[in-house]
Amino acid sequence: MKLYHFHVLATAVVLGLAIATPVAAQVKPAEKARSLTQEQGAAILKELREIRQLLEKLVKSDSLRAAQAAPSAEGVKMQIGESPALGSPRAPLTMVEFTDYQCFFCRQFYLNSFPELKKNFIDTGKLRYVVRDFPLSFHAEAVKAAMAAHCAGAQGQYWPMRNALISNQSNLGQDALLGYAQGLKLDMSRFRTCLTSGNYVAELQRSMEDADSIEVSGTPSFVLGMSTSDGVTGVKLEGALPYAAFEAKIRELLAKAR
Repeated sequence: MKLYHFHVLATAVVLGLAIATPVAAQVKPAEKARSLTQEQGAAILKELREIRQLLEKLVKSDSLRAAQAAPSAEGVKMQIGESPALGSPRAPLTMVEFTDYQCFFCRQFYLNSFPELKKNFIDTGKLRYVVRDFPLSFHAEAVKAAMAAHCAGAQGQYWPMRNALISNQSNLGQDALLGYAQGLKLDMSRFRTCLTSGNYVAELQRSMEDADSIEVSGTPSFVLGMSTSDGVTGVKLEGALPYAAFEAKIRELLAKAR
């Protein structure tokens, strides 16, 4: 039983009482015999109170079950494999981002929080930053854009292509992708072949399966924590959080790593 249903029922009861009151006031003397007695009215109110108590118990029970079923955001383990990474491989902390190139909030993170993270933690050897793909099903061009980033990466241009894709989020059609590749001076024949061959379909599938395994449901989502030999163990964070939120968590983890 959802709390919403309880509110609807409560509203219906209130409306019912509000509507019933003026009608009762207009009852003619000849009809008074058919009106509710005081005892009947008290019985109805008692029953309504009992229904409310039952609904409240059901709401609490649903909430408890949901809390018990929800996975903990702590102690999340993630392997990174050969995923694109920035920063020192010996950095004490690792941040994995699950991203979608058509996601508005991913772009907000990239523009507002990522530059400070890069300057203060990635470039200083404290944080290794890893990108994993999680193209959402309702973004028609997200898969092809992710493929373009990996195909550019095969020619050593993953990060410049990623920047081009995010900077031009509203224009990710086939011709646009070829234009960005040409602007990066890629081998166009090789890039076209890569883009149409599905070379990175398996990589994208693995990334999405890993996201599902920790119940990522939207983008951007992050795993931030202590670096391990093959990945990261840490906490799951969701949304385009402000830089200050990431900074606070990173400094907390760095203090523990010392």
